[in-house]
Amino acid sequence: MLPAVRDAWVEQSGRLGNPSSLHASGRRARRAVEESRESIAGYLGVRPSAVVFTSGGTEADNLAVKGLYWSRRASVGADRVLASSIEHHAVLDPVVWLHEQQGADVTWLAVDALGRVDLAEIEAALTEPDRVAVCTVMWANNEIGTVQPVHAIAALCRSTGVPFHTDAVQALGYLPLDLGALEADAVTLSSHKIGGPFGVGALIVDPRVQLTPVLHGGGQEREVRSGTLDAAAIVGFAVAVEHAVQGQPERLLMLAALREELIAGIRAAVPDAILNGDPGVGADERLPGNVHFSFPGCEGDLLLMLLDAAGIDCSTGSACTAGIPEPSHVLLAMGVNESLSRSSLRFSLGEATTPAEIAAVVAALPGAVERARRAGSLAPRAG
Repeated sequence: MLPAVRDAWVEQSGRLGNPSSLHASGRRARRAVEESRESIAGYLGVRPSAVVFTSGGTEADNLAVKGLYWSRRASVGADRVLASSIEHHAVLDPVVWLHEQQGADVTWLAVDALGRVDLAEIEAALTEPDRVAVCTVMWANNEIGTVQPVHAIAALCRSTGVPFHTDAVQALGYLPLDLGALEADAVTLSSHKIGGPFGVGALIVDPRVQLTPVLHGGGQEREVRSGTLDAAAIVGFAVAVEHAVQGQPERLLMLAALREELIAGIRAAVPDAILNGDPGVGADERLPGNVHFSFPGCEGDLLLMLLDAAGIDCSTGSACTAGIPEPSHVLLAMGVNESLSRSSLRFSLGEATTPAEIAAVVAALPGAVERARRAGSLAPRAG
């Protein structure tokens, strides 16, 4: 957590009161929550009533996808879901669940070799709007950093009356984010991605949008999301949003410069490494703090552990089920073969990243890649 966030969180966590209680302590906690809601709304360009607090991005995504689908199915009988094929699992898995358990007709929107959706495909899928319950396309991909044309997608959906949801977890604090201008029906945000507390996030959804709850209970958050509100986490979240939005322009420039430095360094150190995602340097093309490479001949998991031993934190970006690493669904959707998908690593840069850390990654990579390739060549072959 950012120091200012931590201070606000600690101060509020030391105070008594459930925000739903009517006594004085409860009213004070409620005031802290509502002031935080107003602050977040102001920085994002929306009305305070549009901010629905959740336990994080995963819950917000589930609430958006399922809630919009159920509401639209009940009102007009729509049973179709449009979703990009490279969504985060917090969206991907609820869509799969709606298909398998609720009979939803799912259209997976294809992406090109850079991970971009095709606006023409979305427009074609919207020719029967009464059949479409929800369209969901993430603002920026968490693995490869490619930024989607969400404003154009939102406009297409709005013109046909189809609800549009975007997962903006990766975009907040790194890309310009005026949600009032976007006019999406639902937008997912998460606190810990911007230096706020873990376990809190928000779904930005206009009160005029009909949303069927996923959780039922006390009727908090205008009966859209029941559950006792974590006042301390919400207060910290508000401070983090303020920091994220106010510092976004400078942060984008700083991180984009470090990103290009790391990309150039990796290409020089490992000439056959392959950059994944949009190579563009603009804010409408790639996240400023994302660098994603494939290293042919390496197993990404082994390369990760070799770099981890050198004090470098990175990720494979792949799912792991029952200890069996699987290739990234994002890279497969982009047309990357399975072997190359398994050889990929994501490096994430943040405000604390320094040029010295970039140099350390570049210095450690050649040796780690050589060892990973040597280990791969000694592994027993199937058959």
